[in-house]
Amino acid sequence: MGSAKKSSAARTARIEEMRRAEQARERRNRILVVAASVVVVAGLVAGGMVLVQAQSDDGGSSAADDAKTAGKFATDADGVRAWKGTLGREHVTKSVDYPVTPPVGGDHNPVWMNCNGDVYEDEINPTNAVHSLEHGAVWVTYNGDAPEAEVEALAAKVRKTPYTLMSPVDGQKDPVVLTAWGHQRTVTGAADPAVDAFLEKFVQGQQTPEPGAACTGGLSK
Repeated sequence: MGSAKKSSAARTARIEEMRRAEQARERRNRILVVAASVVVVAGLVAGGMVLVQAQSDDGGSSAADDAKTAGKFATDADGVRAWKGTLGREHVTKSVDYPVTPPVGGDHNPVWMNCNGDVYEDEINPTNAVHSLEHGAVWVTYNGDAPEAEVEALAAKVRKTPYTLMSPVDGQKDPVVLTAWGHQRTVTGAADPAVDAFLEKFVQGQQTPEPGAACTGGLSK
């Protein structure tokens, strides 16, 4: 009888000891979980601060955004250079370091340049012009090497063509360039058959990210 009581007491003691051990393990696990959570939260906060600082350092939209406009040109059979890669479409209020001049797309200003056959005598902000390209416009540009007679003839053609705009771009390599969203080609002048072919294909063409969007109500200079 006494032996049975001793055995029962020992079993109870072992059970109690096991219960205390289990409770101790649970407390340790809770402490570890809390500690790990604190480390994770601290890491997220630190990472967020670094990200905010990085965005503050580059203004949130500069050369770092070039990753959104990565790629290169491939020349089609008709002589049009097509951009093979990505073209960002975010609205930004600072300058953008475009990989080509004139740009064929990418992040751009929230306000477009008027492109209802508008001819600008001075250079325009490329970030506004890129927004016009997004609306399906063709941008005719020229540099100081373009003959004045050709510039005048091109301007006359642009004025008669909705969803086009024209301006000088001193930084471009070729005298006369036609640009649509993701597409570009050089031409010799207003009489070059490639001008009409380009306008026919790309004014509100299939490449347009926002077909039917306005070409008026934006900036006129």
